[in-house]
Amino acid sequence: MASRSVNKVILVGHLGKDAETKFTPAGVAVTKFTIATGRRWKDQQSGEWKEETDWHNVVLWRAENLANYLLKGKQVYVEGRLQTDEYTDKEGQKRKTTRVRCDRVVLLGSGGGRASASSAGTTSRGDDSMGGHAPAPDTSEPLTDDDIPF
Repeated sequence: MASRSVNKVILVGHLGKDAETKFTPAGVAVTKFTIATGRRWKDQQSGEWKEETDWHNVVLWRAENLANYLLKGKQVYVEGRLQTDEYTDKEGQKRKTTRVRCDRVVLLGSGGGRASASSAGTTSRGDDSMGGHAPAPDTSEPLTDDDIPF
């Protein structure tokens, strides 16, 4: 009997630094960036408001032109899936890394960064005129940090 499962991530947050794009030896563009999301709650004992920020590592394939618009402070909408990969580091230790394997990214608003959403050629509706939607590559092999050129 086959079981059903869902692996879907939707994030709205701000970029922690400018995105970086590099190329695999096969010439496939890989863009990496981090997104900060936050939550706020009231501590029941002290009555004080508390805040917590989570940082998410995101990898986007085949969108070489998009990194020019993914600038520190920009607000973005990201859709994708969680992917956890295991690899062996230089010291021979087994490591795991979890990241969001991005299927879609949309620039939101005009806050932060050096480019506004309108100058980036996209709108908050998710217009993909500049390649804002990039499918993940078809690969059945797990992705390791060695597969990503940075």
